Amino acid sequence: MFELFLTPEIWAAFFALATMEIVLGIDNLIFISIVANKLPEPARSRARQVGIALALVLRLLLLGMIAWIVGLKEPVFDLGISGPVGMHGEPTFETSFSWRDLILIGGGLFLVWKATTEIQQKVQPQPAGTVFASRPTAALGAVIVQIVALDVVFSVDSILTAIGMTDVLAVMYAAVIVAVGIMFLAAGPVTRFVHENPTVIMLALAFLLMIGMVLIADGFGRHVPKGYIYAAMAFAAFVEALNMFARRSQRPRMKPPSGTQ
Repeated sequence: MFELFLTPEIWAAFFALATMEIVLGIDNLIFISIVANKLPEPARSRARQVGIALALVLRLLLLGMIAWIVGLKEPVFDLGISGPVGMHGEPTFETSFSWRDLILIGGGLFLVWKATTEIQQKVQPQPAGTVFASRPTAALGAVIVQIVALDVVFSVDSILTAIGMTDVLAVMYAAVIVAVGIMFLAAGPVTRFVHENPTVIMLALAFLLMIGMVLIADGFGRHVPKGYIYAAMAFAAFVEALNMFARRSQRPRMKPPSGTQ
């Protein structure tokens, strides 16, 4: 076992998988930051810690059930409907659903609903009495339930990605632990940054809305390369950073009191 970790190929697989798990964990961390900010200040840290701890536990448990996870990709039922053939010779969408597809569709719908309610709360602070109405504060239990629901979706996606990149179980465990550890260290700063910058909150909600739509499309067999998604998110974040620097530079500077040198 020790000789296994002296192999360059194993280290290459570990770093590649850890990087991918960290990137996938960004979605989870954004969601935890958004919902944790709905809580009173003393409970936010506890919600973040519980949410990330549950993410780690779920991922490790699912790694121990790899055979079952792989079986989630087997079709459960087929409605017999498919879209026109695309450029790559595959249908644009299909209705042959596996348990993985159903989990992704359910998680995507939940993300779309959650992002929409939060966006409405930011745009229209007063309750509107619609299905998308959201309360400005939430209970710790309700927030934990939401975090657990999305942890399940992101954990299944994360483990399926790990299985596709390496077949060494020890490498999978190490990469997942490192990625979740980085999420734990980054959770506090990310939450504070999101809370202190209202425009970043709206951008993060837009990311969640986009991720939800991508999960739904993936569940229907329309696979969107994740590289495109994260490239778009990185570009939008870069533009928002430029806007933040521009706003800071336009703030009037404090003038010294009259009579001072």
